[in-house]
Amino acid sequence: MHNVLKRFKNLIAAEEGPPDLDELFKDLKSKFNSLLGGKKIQRPRGVPNQPNDSNGADSIPVGPISLIVLLIWMATGFYIVDQGSRGVVLRFGKNTEITQPGPRWHIPYPIETVEIVNQEQVRTIEVGYRSSGSMGTTSQELRESLMLTGDENIIDLQFAVQYNLKSVQDYLFNNRSAESSVRGAAETAIREIVGKNQMDFVLYEGREEIAVKTKALMQEVLDRYMTGINISSVTMQNAQPPEQVQASFDDAVKAKQDLERQKNEGQAYANDIVPKAKGSASRLLAEANGYKVSVENEAKGNSSRFDQILAEYNRAPEVTRKRLFLEAQEQIMSAVSKVIVDQKGSNSLLYLPLDKIIGQKSELNADQKDPSQAANQTSGKGDSASDVINSITERSRGAFRARERDSR
Repeated sequence: MHNVLKRFKNLIAAEEGPPDLDELFKDLKSKFNSLLGGKKIQRPRGVPNQPNDSNGADSIPVGPISLIVLLIWMATGFYIVDQGSRGVVLRFGKNTEITQPGPRWHIPYPIETVEIVNQEQVRTIEVGYRSSGSMGTTSQELRESLMLTGDENIIDLQFAVQYNLKSVQDYLFNNRSAESSVRGAAETAIREIVGKNQMDFVLYEGREEIAVKTKALMQEVLDRYMTGINISSVTMQNAQPPEQVQASFDDAVKAKQDLERQKNEGQAYANDIVPKAKGSASRLLAEANGYKVSVENEAKGNSSRFDQILAEYNRAPEVTRKRLFLEAQEQIMSAVSKVIVDQKGSNSLLYLPLDKIIGQKSELNADQKDPSQAANQTSGKGDSASDVINSITERSRGAFRARERDSR
């Protein structure tokens, strides 16, 4: 090539005119032919080429060149499918094969082409907002985020959807834009679910449930249109009332919190009072039952005592009458303060210690117990009413016999 250019310069310098272009191209062709192994035709210097000379064309090796071109063309059919991806082979635009990861080959272009699609890559779309990755800021999309609830309230809802592919064939041939398909299905699903629930449920306790239902409904819609898209997760980012009513909504939330707090305080007070009241009621019932038992036992004891006294009276009426009189006097005199005056050896002036008598009377009244307590003590010791009556009767008989001996 350098010699040809040098010759071209020499011709221009010698003839001082434009060179013969045909001769120049012939020389270039001969140089190229010599590089490929063809025979070079030597001509005398200065002899022009004939117009109909075909030896130059016959000297080009068409077979080897064609073979090289064919090999290069066949080599362009090799391709590699990465892990997690799938290759879709298209023959004149028609799907013929889905290839797995690894080195593959197809008939080169323009007969066949290959579309390599990452099937396992997780893609994310944002509904209701857009985030800028470099600055870390977000911008709100009111057209997507404002929704109407079932109780006719407007809320501002933002969420993110993550998805991958489960069918690369449906993804390529049934979608014009996968992102727009997922976004449309997401807006449709979330608006339907929010429209069936109350505002408080959407904002607070029902956020996880709404995300799960939205995912299921989105998957159902996308499968119905055979998009080949698999929804992996739906994440609720933000849910709040619109900015125009945010202050009023905060007041309503505070009032609701106060209501819940007062309910909790009332429930705590009820939990404290009700068990005490139930305990007091149980105690009163137990005391009443104890008093009932004591009265019944006392009545039964009195009845048994009367029967015994009646039997004694039938055997000895006079003795029994005198014994009863003495017992009554003993019971009456034991409960009062007594002052014994000896008329035989006494004088007309008597000293009565009234202060001591009054003190002894008050102590006696304090020592007297409630009948129910006495019955409880009696039942606690295991003594029956009949035993008490028998012991009193025996003491009375002993006292009566002692008096009879003294009188004799």
